[in-house]
Amino acid sequence: MTGMSTLGKSLICATALVTALLAVASAAIADGDAARGEKRFEDCVACHKLEPGANDVGPSLNGVFNRKAGELTDFRYSPALKRSGITWTAQTVDTFIADPQKAVPANRMPYAGMPDAADRSDLIAYLQKASK
Repeated sequence: MTGMSTLGKSLICATALVTALLAVASAAIADGDAARGEKRFEDCVACHKLEPGANDVGPSLNGVFNRKAGELTDFRYSPALKRSGITWTAQTVDTFIADPQKAVPANRMPYAGMPDAADRSDLIAYLQKASK
């Protein structure tokens, strides 16, 4: 970093810090317990199913990972979710489930959120296994 401006050095350090924090967050999500997550999913089954095409109050979660939000043609999503630009990954699901209205204001999901990070991690581990 010799000969680099202070701003350039700061940007490199900030980028490294963000990368490290994202890696830690992804590792924490990946460490969830799918068996405990299955129990957490009991809160979701009133609206969501895991079978393909089994839309209910909420869309089917079958194949949800790497799918764009609002992409299923046979489900009526809120305009806010369609415009969100989200692609569902462990991280975006984690952020959304923590507080759906904060993540995507004006979405139609009537769920207050799951504030506990460990619970979300477990749920995501289960969804990664069961939604394929």
